[in-house]
Amino acid sequence: MSGHSKWHSIKHKKAATDAKRGKIFTRYIKEITIAARSGGGDPDLNPRLRQAIEGAKSVNMPNENIKKAIQRGTGELDGVNYEAVTYEGYGPGGVAILVEILTDNRNRSVAEVRHMFSKYNGNLGEKGCVGWMFTRKGLIIVPKGIIDEDELLEIVLDVGAEDLKSEGDTHEIITSVEEFDQVLKIIKEKNLEIESSEITMIPSSFVKLEGKQAEQMLRLFEKIEDLDDVQNVWANFDISEEEIERYQDS
Repeated sequence: MSGHSKWHSIKHKKAATDAKRGKIFTRYIKEITIAARSGGGDPDLNPRLRQAIEGAKSVNMPNENIKKAIQRGTGELDGVNYEAVTYEGYGPGGVAILVEILTDNRNRSVAEVRHMFSKYNGNLGEKGCVGWMFTRKGLIIVPKGIIDEDELLEIVLDVGAEDLKSEGDTHEIITSVEEFDQVLKIIKEKNLEIESSEITMIPSSFVKLEGKQAEQMLRLFEKIEDLDDVQNVWANFDISEEEIERYQDS
């Protein structure tokens, strides 16, 4: 998991800024809509929808926006028909990158993604070129200092967590997709602070980057993530916290 939580925490800080300009709302509206369309409008019976709603609430999206997104998904209201597409490619240093898109215009989306890859020292690859390096997992991040690591490990393993790793100033709890809700539930019942929780893509290995390559990779990652149709970006880079902070401050 080296490198994962550091960029993860940066993304959540960035999400707070995006929320102020409504961009993060748009992403959650898309996710709620497609989740409701694929699995129904009842979050108790639709884990993907439930997770999307929790994410939307975490950035203070109004309940009315959530309700309308669900209704668009279930067909109660007219809405855009979004298509889910995943693009794969390489960044500086051979870093593997997955880009998850929800779009109403596939041609526009692929053109924008390809442009960002080529402009910022990356290469858009063929389907399957890097996807095999990633596995879909649940990830729950808990700050250190609020509970002993051994005690937390005992709690989460008892309800199905796969692993717990300490990284920087956080604990990273890894779960299967199926056990994610149960593990998250017990953490909430213990009144433990949760920095973030989501279904994500975990890489099997990481590529260490420093200096110019690290800066190039962070810029590429950020530019792809800023595209309107992009829902998520995952990559297997390992960049030091100092390098990330230096990039942010530049």
